[in-house]
Amino acid sequence: MNPLRWSFRAQFLLGFLICVALLGYAIYLQLHDGLEPCPLCIFQRIAFAALGVMFLLGALHAPRGRGGRKMYGFLAFVAAAAGIGVAGRHVWLQVMPRDAMSSCGPPLSFLSETMGPFEVLRTVLTGTGDCGNVDWRFLGLSMPMWSLVWFLLLAAWALYAGFRARGPRKLF
Repeated sequence: MNPLRWSFRAQFLLGFLICVALLGYAIYLQLHDGLEPCPLCIFQRIAFAALGVMFLLGALHAPRGRGGRKMYGFLAFVAAAAGIGVAGRHVWLQVMPRDAMSSCGPPLSFLSETMGPFEVLRTVLTGTGDCGNVDWRFLGLSMPMWSLVWFLLLAAWALYAGFRARGPRKLF
């Protein structure tokens, strides 16, 4: 069965399951293999969680009208776009020359205790050093590179599911 022709509910449920699987794998790597996430990794996880919530809400609601489907498609796209921005920044930090980098800064828990939310966000997004380390690769791509690929795919999936024209429903 072609997933491009699935119902809106099924397409959004698939998006949700992909987000859950990606978050589950990241947590597995952290707990089993000891890969500690940097602050940018944490923000990518938050973006995957927000994207997953948008997919889940859209799947549970499954609006019949085009306006509702477009709204969920747009909201999921916005969550994916935030993830694209963070993952893109992380990839950029990883491909920068090592001598051009400074320290990424203290852990996210320390930053959140000592700064306001906007200062934390600014500090994390301007940090460079530790976030540039590559501790894991699969098929030559680092974890942030894979995150970027998945955010791009899920953004396209959300737009497709939310904005595609649908014909009359068939009983069978």
